[in-house]
Amino acid sequence: MNSGAVPQDPTAPWRVAGLVLAAGAGRRYGGPKALVRLDGRLLVERAVQLARDGGCAPVVAVLGAAAPIVRTRAELGDALTVENPDWSTGMGSSLRAGLAALGDTDAVAAVVLLVDMPGITAEAVRRLVALAAPDRLAMAGYGTRRGHPVLLGRAHWAGVSESAVGDVGARPYLRRNAARLRVVPCDDVADDADLDTPPATVS
Repeated sequence: MNSGAVPQDPTAPWRVAGLVLAAGAGRRYGGPKALVRLDGRLLVERAVQLARDGGCAPVVAVLGAAAPIVRTRAELGDALTVENPDWSTGMGSSLRAGLAALGDTDAVAAVVLLVDMPGITAEAVRRLVALAAPDRLAMAGYGTRRGHPVLLGRAHWAGVSESAVGDVGARPYLRRNAARLRVVPCDDVADDADLDTPPATVS
């Protein structure tokens, strides 16, 4: 499929992909957060389902540390799993790998989710999805702070990939394009705090 393709039916809704970044080793945490079980489900399973429930399709999960174990243990349904061999260099390489995997889809935008933020809700994802367009940039707002989920319109994928290095992800690109960035209040429906203290053992 042409990487620049969009749905041909002008009455059809534009497709928005879900991009779950789940490649880290969780060294400070004590193990890969993708494999952490919270309320009976692995965090990677929760994040993938969250993307689906929020209206994203297709959903891509980028794996890295312990990728074979994640593939064996996690029930991810029809989500596409992509292995990032450079996961140890930081989140930037996972974001690049995920956007590259979406290149042959007809998605006009991608909603980026981090695996270690179980407080994000489907409603927060839906608020970002509702704004999707090829040239759109948006991110969730929590009071005066900005965070995940993040919406990246397709027209920005190349620029984001060029600037995503180390652990900074899309932030340098978003800062350079601050005038175009829309902040969507989500603090009434979600919490983007990441898991720093193990709530359960890695299974």
